[in-house]
Amino acid sequence: MSRFDFVSTDLAGLTVVQRKALEDQRGFLSRFYCAEEFSETGMTKPIAQINHTLTNRIGAVRGMHFQYPPHAETKLVSCLQGEIFDVAVDLRCDSPTFLQWHGEVLSTENRKSLLIPEGFAHGFLTLSKSATVVYLTSTLYSAEHDAGILWNSFSCEWGGIVNPILSERDSNFPTLSAFINPQDI
Repeated sequence: MSRFDFVSTDLAGLTVVQRKALEDQRGFLSRFYCAEEFSETGMTKPIAQINHTLTNRIGAVRGMHFQYPPHAETKLVSCLQGEIFDVAVDLRCDSPTFLQWHGEVLSTENRKSLLIPEGFAHGFLTLSKSATVVYLTSTLYSAEHDAGILWNSFSCEWGGIVNPILSERDSNFPTLSAFINPQDI
């Protein structure tokens, strides 16, 4: 019996993962990751790093981050406490969905995760007073290969937020149009 439902999005390789829970009077058990089942989605690299964030403000944006090859990373993003609007933008110049984005609400209640393949920028907006997010990556962090695009430089509505709480780093990323050089991605 599979512990996951994998739902394809309109962006090739970007997958919504619905974790199935086994529940009883004590609570529930849900499998977070299974190499065998995830390999069927194309995630064949081992998990190299697990990151954990806590955001204590509604309306905070973290992102839009990615790493250049050879340190491009696949990410499995889950919200363990609270609620976020998770966003991925396709930066693969050879993709039919180049520069298109997909957003998904991830929360404690819905037990969804977003499986983001290499070549996507990723970020999220906190929708709750606090949010705990865990993401598994296929590649170690590399400061030399780390990059990002400005959160509001593509067509995502971000739930109507105009002035999010941003880090200095994230607020100084280049816009998508100023940044994109297909030979670089």
